[in-house]
Amino acid sequence: MINDESGQVKIQQMAFMLIAVTLFLVVAGMFILVIRFSSLRGTAELLEERNALLLASKLADSPEFSCGNAFGTARSNCIDTDKVMALTFRLQNYSGFWGVDGIEIRRIYPAGTGTECSLENYPACDRITILDSEKGTGVSNFVSLCRKEQGTFIYDKCELGRIIITYGD
Repeated sequence: MINDESGQVKIQQMAFMLIAVTLFLVVAGMFILVIRFSSLRGTAELLEERNALLLASKLADSPEFSCGNAFGTARSNCIDTDKVMALTFRLQNYSGFWGVDGIEIRRIYPAGTGTECSLENYPACDRITILDSEKGTGVSNFVSLCRKEQGTFIYDKCELGRIIITYGD
């Protein structure tokens, strides 16, 4: 009789140990998954920011913005501000075209007063808002802002600027 009770106790001990080991492995697995998924969220945010930064460069070189060959040779990250000013009055045709919430172009050198551009004050202004967005995350990229100027002759005038892309959270 003692052997039967001893065998039952050993079977019960083994069952409890198997349950304990299984619970431990489940808890450890859940802990690892939580750590993995928390880093996944950060990776997704970094990827979205990187895509927006690449989009800023891509927009600067798109036909709607780029200088093209208008200033001699083809230039990368060059925005024709004359073309952009003409575009701002046709925005209803471009709603949702770029897939971002906001696009803004700012002149940063030479420094100005920060005035918004309109037909009345162009080119003596510093900011062109193509798509206006009050919320979201903005990323920017440096660009050349070029236009044709007229003095005693027509010449190309380029300044340093930023294109700022705003995307939703």
